Amino acid sequence: MTKEKLALEIIERLKKEYPDAGCTLDYDQAWKLLVSVRLAAQCTDARVNVVVEKLYEKYPDVKALAEAPVEDIEAIVKPCGLGHSKARDISACMKILMEQYDGRVPDDFDKLLKLPGVGRKSANLIMGDVFGKPAIVTDTHCIRLVNRMGLVDNIKEPKKVEMALWKLVPPEEGSDFCHRLVYHGRDVCTARTKPHCERCCLADICAKNGV
Repeated sequence: MTKEKLALEIIERLKKEYPDAGCTLDYDQAWKLLVSVRLAAQCTDARVNVVVEKLYEKYPDVKALAEAPVEDIEAIVKPCGLGHSKARDISACMKILMEQYDGRVPDDFDKLLKLPGVGRKSANLIMGDVFGKPAIVTDTHCIRLVNRMGLVDNIKEPKKVEMALWKLVPPEEGSDFCHRLVYHGRDVCTARTKPHCERCCLADICAKNGV
């Protein structure tokens, strides 16, 4: 089976297995996802979802957060780890949204990349989830699983994995495919224990690299 055919088959099977898979960060506005993805670095989404409740209670919009003292933001987001750098990036990011984009999150990949603390992974997540545009989010689950399945060959660098997947995954499927990989990576194809191949919907087509 070619990599292209393998990718399409994996996409279809994961669709059936996780029909409702979506972003595991809670948000109802684009700027909130921007804040959450910065906080999610080296922190669980579950913890981020708890911490941001307090942050938004005190600073309910972009303007309020842009005007907030960095040390006040840091005091709230500290439980997510790397509090100082995350608070600094969030503050700078909100200021730029106010000054350059009328308080809105730009729907342009390159403009997103220029925002403090926003890398390719975060920009892709926002493009796909908020704006419904083609996106491939190469988080740790994605990189680990696509290597294990044989869609990419021992590539660990996020950007290189992303570029390889763009050649295999239909643009309209990319965002949901990556969300499903997160669910699959947590439930079945686990990292810290032996993967549960006996109950995996991909067992017969997976390369099982490294298993």
